[in-house]
Amino acid sequence: MIGVISDTHGLLRPEALAALRGSHYIIHAGDVGDPAILGKLAEIAPVTAVRGNVDRGEWTQHLPMINTLEVEGRPIYVLHKLADLDLKPEAAGFAAVIYGHSHAAAEEMKSGVLFFNPGSAGPRRFRLPVTVGRLTVGRSGVFAEIISLKCRD
Repeated sequence: MIGVISDTHGLLRPEALAALRGSHYIIHAGDVGDPAILGKLAEIAPVTAVRGNVDRGEWTQHLPMINTLEVEGRPIYVLHKLADLDLKPEAAGFAAVIYGHSHAAAEEMKSGVLFFNPGSAGPRRFRLPVTVGRLTVGRSGVFAEIISLKCRD
């Protein structure tokens, strides 16, 4: 199982950590906001992260704009803004494209590739729900689940 989180903007909610426990890998799709967040996520599982448009400062220099990982032979492409996608993922052999930025959770299959945005797990914005995601990788593909977090705010 792969936990997917995005747009924490410096806030790592205990509800998000609880939802990600048990993950074998964690993807952070940008707008981390605080390097301590990546450290806390790494206590659960190895983290693949990208830099978002609000990630600034010296600590972000090691965060790539684009990252990839492979799980069970399935390559996954990670970036923050889907509009910055500069390749055809189906032609490049990617099984999934993970992104953030919009704060709205989304899941769509296009040309055999899963496009997945886990939504925002940080400060509530635009009256959208606070969410994280989960990917399951199997013989028949990559499957996504959006998890709504019950938060007090």
